[in-house]
Amino acid sequence: MSRSVRWTIVPRTAPQPWISCSRCDCERPFRSSGKFRVNANGKRIDAWLIYKCSHCDDTWNFPIFERRNRHELEAAAFEALTSNDPELARHFAWDVAGLRSRASRVEEATEFLICKEVQSRGQENARRLELEIVSALPVSTRLDRLLAGGLGLSRSRLLRLHEEGRVAITPGGAAVLRRPVRNGTRVVFDLRELPEACDIARRAAGDGNEN
Repeated sequence: MSRSVRWTIVPRTAPQPWISCSRCDCERPFRSSGKFRVNANGKRIDAWLIYKCSHCDDTWNFPIFERRNRHELEAAAFEALTSNDPELARHFAWDVAGLRSRASRVEEATEFLICKEVQSRGQENARRLELEIVSALPVSTRLDRLLAGGLGLSRSRLLRLHEEGRVAITPGGAAVLRRPVRNGTRVVFDLRELPEACDIARRAAGDGNEN
């Protein structure tokens, strides 16, 4: 009998680009302010998402689009920009590829919540645990750190179980446990005769959110 659980990873913070700060006179991580700057000049529109230095609050403007023909922009989109729509700001704040094209490096989220949702509870003494990991937004946390923290295992114990074939990961690879968490990863534990099987099963399906 198996138990199936979905873990949804919810980052606490958006990616932070490292930008040369004129006030600090060095590179600093900048955080999204959640506000836009819009310049509508005749038929052309420019828009930026405003970032602030994490140390001194100096600002940096992340280009959303430049010299866009006003007729190409829907009225609803223009309204969202000028009203600082939080969902739109969140969308652009998570544009990691766009940020990397403008910054020397981008610091992705390391703090997150795990929302655990039981899909198929099975029996208390389930022999198999199936985890589905959903991470729609990028996080830099390694898979072994996520699993060890969420299941109450040490990373060395997790590695041994993986090497013994008691943990199967899809997509896999030799260094999969050391790679950042990927959306859609599936982890299957063979719980048969494991001394910590009940604890693993309970923690995997724990109620509420965890760090």
